[in-house]
Amino acid sequence: MKKITCVIFDMDGVIIDSEALHKKAYFETFTSLGLDVSEALYSSLTGSSTINAFQKLISHFDLKADASALVLAKRKRYVNFFESDPTLKLIDGVEEIIEYFYKKEITLILASSSAMVNINRVFKRFNLDRYFTAKISGADLKASKPHPEIFEKAALLANTPREHCIVIEDSDNGVHAANAANIAVFGYKNPLVSDQKLTNADHVITNFNELKNFI
Repeated sequence: MKKITCVIFDMDGVIIDSEALHKKAYFETFTSLGLDVSEALYSSLTGSSTINAFQKLISHFDLKADASALVLAKRKRYVNFFESDPTLKLIDGVEEIIEYFYKKEITLILASSSAMVNINRVFKRFNLDRYFTAKISGADLKASKPHPEIFEKAALLANTPREHCIVIEDSDNGVHAANAANIAVFGYKNPLVSDQKLTNADHVITNFNELKNFI
């Protein structure tokens, strides 16, 4: 592996243990619409932006609904869970590895499918802005993971050739997006997420300390 000078982080399931909150907010929204969304269908949406997820569901169920309105409904539920859950925390070991990269003067970019309002909420709560050069929301882009646009933009913002970047992802859609962007990807096997295989990751890790063997 070439010298790494930029690390691109996903957020949900990599930096913060928020997957359960997102899932609860999604399924409450599905219930309000009278939708029976299978676990398999839901897992296929993991890593996609919320607008993209609802657009897929509207097409799948032939709904007469506005995707933007559904995004706002789901986001309102998520914010309620986020603000009322005092146990919400960073993924074990992630702040230590972020500090490790930062002290090595490695450029850090956040590339998440979450809306920027949610990204900012997380970064403010856990004081993460000091480490990161830029934050990108997939909700602001034309395409969603597994499309490579978000990681292509991350490398541009970092002013770093892609061969000197790595991506850290916990979802299959995110891994596929990194593959398509021709950026090496480390799949983080989140113990709370069992439906993501990460088979196309260049490396799979279960502990962030493992990254020190490569960087």
